[in-house]
Amino acid sequence: MSSPLFDCSDGAELLSGMRQARQAIARGHLIVMPTDTVYGVAADAFDAQAVQRLLDAKGRGRQQPPPVLVSGVDAMRALVEEMPEPVERLVERFWPGGLTIVLPAQPSLSWDLGETKGTVAVRMPDHRIALELLTETGPLAVSSANLTGQPAAVTGDGARDMLGDSVAVYLDDGPSRTGVASTIVDATALVGPRDDEPRVRVLRDGAVSRDELREVLGDLLEPSDDDGPAPAAHESAPTAPDEEPA
Repeated sequence: MSSPLFDCSDGAELLSGMRQARQAIARGHLIVMPTDTVYGVAADAFDAQAVQRLLDAKGRGRQQPPPVLVSGVDAMRALVEEMPEPVERLVERFWPGGLTIVLPAQPSLSWDLGETKGTVAVRMPDHRIALELLTETGPLAVSSANLTGQPAAVTGDGARDMLGDSVAVYLDDGPSRTGVASTIVDATALVGPRDDEPRVRVLRDGAVSRDELREVLGDLLEPSDDDGPAPAAHESAPTAPDEEPA
């Protein structure tokens, strides 16, 4: 029997789908959920076996750990070592929305997202279903719903075609609004001892433009060569975060 897909535009299916999604997460299984960028495959961020299932389903290694989606800034504060003032400005401007922020993780947390080198990539999505689910489940490790090397799914059916029964529950809310993945920035240099002038680096261009980031950060945004594409996330991020986060 194939994994169920719930049409979240139907009230009854939404209720049933959300209930089954919560139960699946609690049991360590994977779900696919809509976000404001692309569809994401999600697991309990504090269940190491579930996170490994997520990586296996996508065909990824531990060197590309998934980002974590949260329901709000308070949840982020519980995950990171420190929230520098420039990061406060970023989340005030761009959250909920398409900006993923890499910071040193709270060292007291008991979790295993992969080879993170002590950091975590965090985002608050701008999608009602995603936020409701995150409020009920807590932080979720979420990567784009696709197989490695394939385009990120922008529909629930597209995700199911690729991931099949490796996912327990599919929540479908129609085509993704933008289909553009989040921008990833590395703000780790703003935390701890600072020998040099700290800068925020763009690890991947996406939904939030460099010009928009510069409006908030000014000279704290590290310039790139002609403001061209930033290095791929897996080449430069301290976390080596998944280069396809939702």
